Amino acid sequence: MTIKSKKTDHIDISKSLKYLFYILIIILYSSPLPANIDNTIKPKSEQSSQCVKIIRALERYHYLEKKLDDTMSSIILDRYLKRLDQRKQLFILKDIHSFKQYQFRLDDELKKGNLNIAFKIFDLYMARSKERLEYISLMIKKWEEELDFNKKESIIIDNDLRQWKPNKRTLHSLWKKELKNHIILLTLDGQDNASISDTLDKIYSSRLKRLLQTDSNDIFQIFMNSVTASFDPHTQFFPPRASEDFDIHMSLSLEGIGAVLQNEHEYTKVVRLISKGPADKSNLLMPGDKIIGVGQGVAGEIKDTIGQRIDHVVKLIRGPKNTFVRLKIIPAKKNSSTKTIQIKRDRVKLEEQAAKKSVVTIDRNDQTLKIGVIEIPNFYIDFNAYLKGDKNYKSTTKDVKKLLVELKEENIDGLIIDLRDNGGGSLKEANQLTGLFIKSGPTVQVKTKYRITRLYDDNPSIEYSGPLIVLINRMSASASEIFAGAVKDYHRGVIVGTRSFGKGTVQELQSLGKGKLKITSAKFYRVSGESTQNLGVIPDLKYPQIYKIEDTGESSLDGALPWDTTIRTSYNPYRELQAINTKLTVQYQERSLKDPGLNYLNKRIEMISRLNSQTSIPLNLEARKSRKKLYEQLELDIENDYLRSTGQTPIEKFAQEDMETSDFKKILMNQTHLVMADFIDLSNDLDFLW
Repeated sequence: MTIKSKKTDHIDISKSLKYLFYILIIILYSSPLPANIDNTIKPKSEQSSQCVKIIRALERYHYLEKKLDDTMSSIILDRYLKRLDQRKQLFILKDIHSFKQYQFRLDDELKKGNLNIAFKIFDLYMARSKERLEYISLMIKKWEEELDFNKKESIIIDNDLRQWKPNKRTLHSLWKKELKNHIILLTLDGQDNASISDTLDKIYSSRLKRLLQTDSNDIFQIFMNSVTASFDPHTQFFPPRASEDFDIHMSLSLEGIGAVLQNEHEYTKVVRLISKGPADKSNLLMPGDKIIGVGQGVAGEIKDTIGQRIDHVVKLIRGPKNTFVRLKIIPAKKNSSTKTIQIKRDRVKLEEQAAKKSVVTIDRNDQTLKIGVIEIPNFYIDFNAYLKGDKNYKSTTKDVKKLLVELKEENIDGLIIDLRDNGGGSLKEANQLTGLFIKSGPTVQVKTKYRITRLYDDNPSIEYSGPLIVLINRMSASASEIFAGAVKDYHRGVIVGTRSFGKGTVQELQSLGKGKLKITSAKFYRVSGESTQNLGVIPDLKYPQIYKIEDTGESSLDGALPWDTTIRTSYNPYRELQAINTKLTVQYQERSLKDPGLNYLNKRIEMISRLNSQTSIPLNLEARKSRKKLYEQLELDIENDYLRSTGQTPIEKFAQEDMETSDFKKILMNQTHLVMADFIDLSNDLDFLW
């Protein structure tokens, strides 16, 4: 870049911001932008009546039976202010003190459908947002002369450490720093001064235009979702527009890239990838990545999406199959610069979601062991065919049962069920799949406000009775956790991998006027009485954590329901596996000290952890360039150490595309083959029988 001796600092993405969990189609305005400042926006009468209906439904049907009182009023105000100004770049201390007068009033006003306080706060938010964008737009015209990129200063990127500014003058200083950071980001991306000015002008002009289009419906939705999120992060109000998109999503008629997205304040964040979808198969996108721009086709202009509503971002990403979309992202595993990727849109094909098998061989103690592997992307069932009585309906359990027959014919010595990145699906299938591996008994407990119900396997036959490993990771959620939890509680197999997602709640969708309310109504519990909520399933043998746990999973959601226990139900577990689990862990740890793949994986995780642990970044251009060069060299060194240790030729330059999450998964699957070989040996030595 030709920035003279002046400034430019780039956005090193902040540490994980605590966020609320929203599906691909859900509209939640992370950084709602102000509307027409000249004409104060007022709530509509129909919004007032809708508010009353929402409050009544929340108090009556939500699992926690919370009542709207002064405590909840305070929580709602905090949620609302955090949603409007998470980065503390708009409100000042005087504003925050003035808002405190509403701390214990919102509950009473909401019950009456009075939205005036929410709209009044939003009015100030809008005015300050407009002021900020106009200030930055003015600075863009003269940044080359006014901004000093040699100055030793920094900007805090950890929002939890930011403080409310004392006055508007200090806000201006913060806005100037943010612009410097943005310029440095573009500089490190290789843009020259003229291109930077043009890019910034387009970005901030677009943001101001969107800001001025905010209307009463936008404000109502933002505020009401601050209210629902105060009950729990999965409870949400869908106004008519969002409700229509939700219906489209649930009918599976979308074409796109197959990613679950959420708003994390100014950014659109990837929560998880749909297994075998276009994004998953591309190996270019991963959970935790933040999307900051979207372009159409192979050469379309990348349009800024920072601060945009998620429904708008989703519509940009969505499109006909066989077309391309380009995404500008801040990678979760790099956290220092941006990257533009290209993904071909498609539908997620049912046949690609189906369970698949493979067989690997391991030489051990002068014999060859055959290990079967069944990968289950999700828990699927063709409900339409099932309800019509079609005996040939497709389901996870039916497919796995067929695969088990084939694997037994191949005389496998052990079986691995791979549930990594399996986001869940049919509860019925989780129950029936468990039944393939146990004689009979309960598999899961579902607790509502009023009762506990249990799902049972009533079939005493077992389809597979040999050594079993269930492989999970942070993206294994919901039905996956029910299956893994049942296997663990029955001592039927060994759980290997990392702590699972922790999605242990049930939501119902209620029609509410012209909109819908998604409300948490129940909670899952294992047969042992332990919840799968928040904590997830803890593996018996732990692998290195690839996904940053603070950014992913239920525990990262602001206000997530806690882990707890309920009564233990009556079931008959098999022989205790603690002794085997201990020996497997010891053997794995001894082996990992010498294993090139695990050493490589641990080094990369350590490097990413160092990047993510930074709470501030310098706004000195040379310091940022040096920092980028340092981490690029570290990345290259780690890669070449691995290549040398595996007998491959070192490379001169490292490209991120050369190493993707799929490589990590292969390394860990190879380790699981060896763990299974150990398991088979131990089972034989102990004459272990199920």
